[in-house]
Amino acid sequence: MSVALAGTVAACTRASSADTPESAGPPAAGAEAPASATPVVGAARPRVVFIGTSLTAGLGLDPDSAYPAVVGRLAAAAGTPVDVVNAGVSGETSAGALRRVDWVLREPADVVVIETGANDGLRGQSVGSLRANLDAILARVRRDRPAARVALVQMEAPRNFGAGYTDRFHAVFPAAARTGGATLFPFLLDGVAGVPRLNQADGVHPTAEGAQRVGATVWKALRPLVADAERARLAGRG
Repeated sequence: MSVALAGTVAACTRASSADTPESAGPPAAGAEAPASATPVVGAARPRVVFIGTSLTAGLGLDPDSAYPAVVGRLAAAAGTPVDVVNAGVSGETSAGALRRVDWVLREPADVVVIETGANDGLRGQSVGSLRANLDAILARVRRDRPAARVALVQMEAPRNFGAGYTDRFHAVFPAAARTGGATLFPFLLDGVAGVPRLNQADGVHPTAEGAQRVGATVWKALRPLVADAERARLAGRG
């Protein structure tokens, strides 16, 4: 990872952690779930749930410009329409994602995409704890949605904690994906981080154009999982 890329990852997680308290997650008793989490009655296409941070939530963008929405449009254009659920929460660490994953998975999911960990890296949190959280998240998905196809997005840590930490952090994601039976997706900001015109004024979060690039990266990796989920649906296997 280049110095510019590492700096962007660090800035991104700084902005994320200031956006929304990590405690954000399941609504209080009696509160309504977000509209995006409303079940699709009689849906006849795969349902893709994105669990992530401000990068997934689309901080600073209209909801229709966030990369999950871009993925939805790319899927439709490819002739494989999907129902997209954006369950991104700004400022969340992997521990926060673990605390709310059960709530997110109350609704159906044919494919689950997990983007978390960048805020762990910014804070220099234990790589062992990150691994334990990723393992637990993937286990919860397997338990609650055993038929779902699962993807884990590669994230990176800034280099200010040293190359040893950065390397161990990077290695956690492929290891967790292998253990958890998940498909490893490329680094989310590949080709976007460090490119001024593709980022907002904070130099951190993608612009609408940048989100288009992120969406294209994710869709390229996601497309085989969607196709597999669609084949299973048509065969009646869920």
